[in-house]
Amino acid sequence: MDLEDPSRYDFYIGLGLALSSSLFIGGSFILKKKGLLKLASRGSVRAGQGGHAYLREWLWWAGLLSMGIGEGANFAAYAFAPATLVTPLGALSVLVSAVLASYFLNEQLNIHGKIGCILSILGSTVMVIHAPQEEVVATLESMAEKLKDPGFIVFAVCVLVSSILLIFVAGPRYGRSNVLVYVLVCSAIGSLSVSCVKGLGIALKELFAGKPVLKQPLGWVLLICLVICISIQINYLNKALDIFNTSVVTPIYYVLFTTAVMTCSAILFKEWQHMVLGNIIGTISGFLTIVFGIFLLHVFRDVPFSPDLLPLFLKQGGADMHISSWKGADLDFCVCSNRFRMN
Repeated sequence: MDLEDPSRYDFYIGLGLALSSSLFIGGSFILKKKGLLKLASRGSVRAGQGGHAYLREWLWWAGLLSMGIGEGANFAAYAFAPATLVTPLGALSVLVSAVLASYFLNEQLNIHGKIGCILSILGSTVMVIHAPQEEVVATLESMAEKLKDPGFIVFAVCVLVSSILLIFVAGPRYGRSNVLVYVLVCSAIGSLSVSCVKGLGIALKELFAGKPVLKQPLGWVLLICLVICISIQINYLNKALDIFNTSVVTPIYYVLFTTAVMTCSAILFKEWQHMVLGNIIGTISGFLTIVFGIFLLHVFRDVPFSPDLLPLFLKQGGADMHISSWKGADLDFCVCSNRFRMN
């Protein structure tokens, strides 16, 4: 790795922003929760019951500020590092939140959650090592050329058509019975929103460099598309969370959203074409490891670990070892008794 290459510095800046984003966002949930619990202990009307007393609690505002800083850092990270790296690292905010909750909110983190945290860290490390480290698009002119690519146009049309079918055809029929309907809408539209964020990040870099990007229509088009995409995402993610359990929605949304973003990034920015086979396998393996970690952390969050959960053969093996140890102890006792009688 050539440390003198400016693109390497951009990569590490993006990596640092992505990691700090996860820390701030993960911590924001704890601060907000602490503020809400503090209000509940005072007897104030809770937010779930329509109360707005949290607006007078400084801990809640600290959490909101922390989330704002985290989202800003995440936004900036896309301007420096590939989306293939930044998006999967968002899972670390879930890990940070789970670990901090076990310390500051006295929420139990069972063995499944601890294994999930370890897997998420290992998967993130593997992705950092093998992720693409070349910035392909550096100017708005280059972004405009990428957007005209036939492959991306086909991808965008497929996303829009499938989202329309999911919203107006599948939604009314299966939206309340199948978690995939609304989550697929969020994930598909989310892949386009990340592309908009990437383009706007590039525009901001050029703006700070003194280039007249405000006169270019592409930046404004990307901003409008971003607002529309985020509005759709928030709307249908809220619908999914209102109907289904959070422990079900969160891991499914993470997997589908990250997969959609990585697919869009591969088509639009062609980050993967600079990767050798080993790095491609490493990136996919790291992503799948994070997926398993998030799955364990969420799906089995409220499942207590006990010997009853062990497979039958392990129980039998443990019982056999226990019986054999007693038999061995009885045999030793008989031998010692016989020797005593002989003497």
